[in-house]
Amino acid sequence: MNTLPSRIRTVCVYCGSGPGTNPQFVTAAKAFGKALAEADIGLVYGGGSVGLMGAVAASVLDHGGRVTGIIPEFLTAKENALTRVQELIVTANMHERKQLMFDRSDAFVAFPGGIGTLEELVEQLTWAQLGRHNKPILLANIDGFWQPLLSLIEHMRETHFIRPGMAVKLLTANSVPEILPRLQQAAATETEADLAAASKVAQKMG
Repeated sequence: MNTLPSRIRTVCVYCGSGPGTNPQFVTAAKAFGKALAEADIGLVYGGGSVGLMGAVAASVLDHGGRVTGIIPEFLTAKENALTRVQELIVTANMHERKQLMFDRSDAFVAFPGGIGTLEELVEQLTWAQLGRHNKPILLANIDGFWQPLLSLIEHMRETHFIRPGMAVKLLTANSVPEILPRLQQAAATETEADLAAASKVAQKMG
């Protein structure tokens, strides 16, 4: 069993409700599900049983892991809600779904997907940039899927729509074995930074 130390207990996975055209995407989703289960880290995801969503959740369950599915009522039939998860939460709308996924998760990983996956990812990046959270966010850049987005972010920086000196806290991993160690390292770094900041405040007050 993976015994990497960290405060991360749950990971939210954003990914497509379809499998995509590249078999590597499904293979990677299944491998990451297994890795989560073996590390005793719970999965939080969109609740469906199809596409990459279904692949990662089924893999976690098949390897003895914990899964929380969160799905809006209008998608329960379209995305065929996975009922064998330990916890299935049906929300009234997408906004409630996304808020619960955020609340239940210690980190976020985006696997290949479409507009919905991109929207969820960018929302977390925006919240982090605005200082609303410091949870790790990672792109699972399987077979270079997210390279166009990374190039766009760099273009935004070059044209100063991302201001000079402003950090975009976005981790990347090109393979599944890299994902959890990078999340754990980022979480540990944030914890150390929080402790250092708290110490400085205490010293000033003292």
